[in-house]
Amino acid sequence: MGPRQKGVQPLLCGYYGEHNLGDDALLSALLAQLPEGCDPVVTAFDQGEVQQRLGVRTCPRRDFKAVRRALDRCDALVLGGGSLLQDATSFRSLLYYAALIISARLQGKPVLLWGQGLGPLRRRRSRLLVRRLLNLVQASSWRDRDSAGLAAAWGRPGQLGSDPVWSLATRRWHGPGGPLVLCWRPTPLLEGERWRPLLEALDAVAAAANREVIWLPFHRDQDRGLLASLDRQGLVPRRLAQRSHEELVATPEEAMEIFSGASLVLSMRLHGVIVAALAGAPLVALSYDPKVRAAAQALACPCRDLEQLQDARALQQEWLEQLEKPPQPLVVEGLRHDSRVHRELLSRWLGH
Repeated sequence: MGPRQKGVQPLLCGYYGEHNLGDDALLSALLAQLPEGCDPVVTAFDQGEVQQRLGVRTCPRRDFKAVRRALDRCDALVLGGGSLLQDATSFRSLLYYAALIISARLQGKPVLLWGQGLGPLRRRRSRLLVRRLLNLVQASSWRDRDSAGLAAAWGRPGQLGSDPVWSLATRRWHGPGGPLVLCWRPTPLLEGERWRPLLEALDAVAAAANREVIWLPFHRDQDRGLLASLDRQGLVPRRLAQRSHEELVATPEEAMEIFSGASLVLSMRLHGVIVAALAGAPLVALSYDPKVRAAAQALACPCRDLEQLQDARALQQEWLEQLEKPPQPLVVEGLRHDSRVHRELLSRWLGH
């Protein structure tokens, strides 16, 4: 640790330690891409879990004053991955990141947007604020074409790459005959009977292929208990319930191990799609958000919008056709190659 103390000390700011495997995967990718000698501080909710898993210093991300004090001691601010400049969560969330960017610039410290998505920005005041914030940023890399295009239209173009999670190591797929794995989430698009086509199709595929079904909560706090909740509502067919169980994992690496043994992954989570593809698993995306559809299109895997679900029979046919058909390795490698721009941004601004 001695030599690291002499390096640049960036504050890595994101939705970390919130028990979301997607954001945990982003943090793993970000730490791996930091130049040699960097000694980062990470904003995290569950600080103990992040410290134990990754061996980094942390500060409590929900305590703005503590984050502000950490920024005072750091050399740069890195907004790391996801879509942090958005107001879908709340306008207060956007103000949180705005205040950090302004504080960093008042201290003369560089601000880097690493692997970011831009938006959604539903309020006019949000769009005005973000346009001004982009003028304070020293460098940016974007994870999708729409975000890069919007930033360029506002006069602040940055580098376009794939999602930074694509930079993580791949696994060898060994899933023939393996289970069906679900990364499903609660969503207002699916309430009550609207779950029925998905569950009927899943029941039919699991029975036809004689597979167990693993419900894998990608966001531990939001997704856990979904199987039990749907079962209490009388929506899960008995045959499917008997084949199903929920399996909790603590790290993206544990999720990737399960995916590598799956005969099919059905994911509503963006980073569930990416991590499953890195594990070589056959895959179908179920999109609640344009970012999920964009990832599926880049990967050339089937995708269904939750707002426009077809009948169960059509879903059943598509899923059976995708069973045990892994993604094309060249496509995955192309997406991994496109993630390099994010590493280059960090090297340029935080390297020696």
